[in-house]
Amino acid sequence: MREYTVPVLVDVPAAASLPDTVFRRGEQEPGTVVLRRKDGDAWPAVTAGELRDQVVALAKGLIAAGVEHGDRVALMSRTRYEWLLIDYAIWSVGAVTVPIYETSSTEQVRWILSDSAAKAIFVELDGHEETVRAAAPDLKQVWRVEAALDGSIGGSDVSDQVFQERRERVSAADLATLVYTSGTTGRPKGCRITHDNLLFNARNALAGPMESLFTIKDPAALLFLPLAHILARLLQVVLVEAGAVVAHTPNMKNVAPDLAAFQPTFLLGVPRVFEKVYNGAEQKAIAGGKGAIFARAADVAVAWSRAEGSGGAGLGLRLRKAVFDRLVYGKLRAATGGRLSASICGGSALGERLGHFFRGVGIEVFEGYGLTETSAPSTVNMPGGNKIGTVGKPLPGVTIRIADDGEILVKGRHVFDGYWNNDQASAEVIDADGWFHTGDVGDLDADGYLRITGRKKEILVTAAGKNVAPGPLEDALRAHPLISQAVIVGDNRPFVASLITLDPEALEHWTSVNGRDGASVAELRADPRIVAEVQAAVDRANSAVSHAEQIKKFAILEADITEESGHLTPTLKIKRNIVMRDFAGDVEALYTS
Repeated sequence: MREYTVPVLVDVPAAASLPDTVFRRGEQEPGTVVLRRKDGDAWPAVTAGELRDQVVALAKGLIAAGVEHGDRVALMSRTRYEWLLIDYAIWSVGAVTVPIYETSSTEQVRWILSDSAAKAIFVELDGHEETVRAAAPDLKQVWRVEAALDGSIGGSDVSDQVFQERRERVSAADLATLVYTSGTTGRPKGCRITHDNLLFNARNALAGPMESLFTIKDPAALLFLPLAHILARLLQVVLVEAGAVVAHTPNMKNVAPDLAAFQPTFLLGVPRVFEKVYNGAEQKAIAGGKGAIFARAADVAVAWSRAEGSGGAGLGLRLRKAVFDRLVYGKLRAATGGRLSASICGGSALGERLGHFFRGVGIEVFEGYGLTETSAPSTVNMPGGNKIGTVGKPLPGVTIRIADDGEILVKGRHVFDGYWNNDQASAEVIDADGWFHTGDVGDLDADGYLRITGRKKEILVTAAGKNVAPGPLEDALRAHPLISQAVIVGDNRPFVASLITLDPEALEHWTSVNGRDGASVAELRADPRIVAEVQAAVDRANSAVSHAEQIKKFAILEADITEESGHLTPTLKIKRNIVMRDFAGDVEALYTS
């Protein structure tokens, strides 16, 4: 199949804006709990009426500070309640939110503030403020996020009428946010995303594939991914539109205890999160002498999920699943709070085995696909129609087309209208017929499900002329507990090889079990047992590809490649050009030694 369309379910009126739902709920159901703010170990409630009043108070402060309709206001913070509050207040006065990853460098912050011509910025931490002061010393209005609640920005003298007039000027066509692509190469580009883009995507998703996730009793979601990323941001809009209770946690290290305490029904994650959950459970079982039980439980979960997808499991398999539900699966679900049953996963491929494992455990993971330019998801799997291994069918109102060269093209009202201050780049990705060219390669099956097979610009071509998509191989390697990152190399080389880094957390556990406490990564990467583990992971990855695509050699690097090291984007995508530059010697050694 070359093209698939799902009809629109919900139209968005021209006069609509993102804050409408906040104000409607604040008026109609002011006592309903809509958020919970983390305060130490407690999660105090925020009602619809309180949220509306706080949005109004902050919006008046922005008006008093001189923020006009269309002005850009930047926001540099970890994921927390104030992020949502500031976003909706900015939208309420017709201004434009410019999110900045809280890990951004001074040069990145300088570029975004300069390119967007931001009039003000909210920052969370001392380090953020220092970065902003260094990047934009002439920017006068630098506020801490606490100002969103303490009234220090002012606005008490702004009348309700003035505020209401500003709010009524906001329409669906207005720019809501400039989201700068994290950029695996070159300078980030600002994607122009309107109120209509986000509302169209959110409301159609809720009316279609995601509806049943929020019609359950007391739906609640915990957000921990960076809200500077469009996927987390769109999901936050979806949750507000759905009326689910939203909570935030700013530190990834606290996700496990916060899940247990908050007890969400729904979660947004990226593959690395699910890989760590699986690997952590496996290592804990091995350390407790129950590794064999966990391995059998994992096999049964995968087998049950595969059988369910093909028509149903037999009696024997159902009985084994019931046994492991008591021994293993129930404990995993309890660790997430006991109410979690579904999660959306994006960013990169989860891997079929992991997808089947979590479905077998009772936590179904729905993979989707989209880009910043498409206001996050264009396709998503759905309850009752989760085809694991694909990224689902188009959302309502979305058309997916596969070009002659395999590139995925997208059309719909969720697609942005171009890059800020960069008409040339806009023309390169949106053609004369309105199709957005994603740069990704994939195919559609007979039922309209999309499968991602690679990225046009990242296809490696070996010296023998074989095209190799690095993504699937890298995803397969990262599934191993000891492997943190993998980078496939081989462009214009005689064979495919890989740079591999070891996961520090998994390595700490491995050293304690194997009598190598205190050993450095430089020492451990030569340990025959570590090398054998990595070789086993390579063998498994190779089993899924042709001989010409198989990894013939690998090198274990002395240090991990991370966002902090400059080798990953904030969404954990590999900056291949930076990796190839910084590890050129390691790559060369693979082909000369």
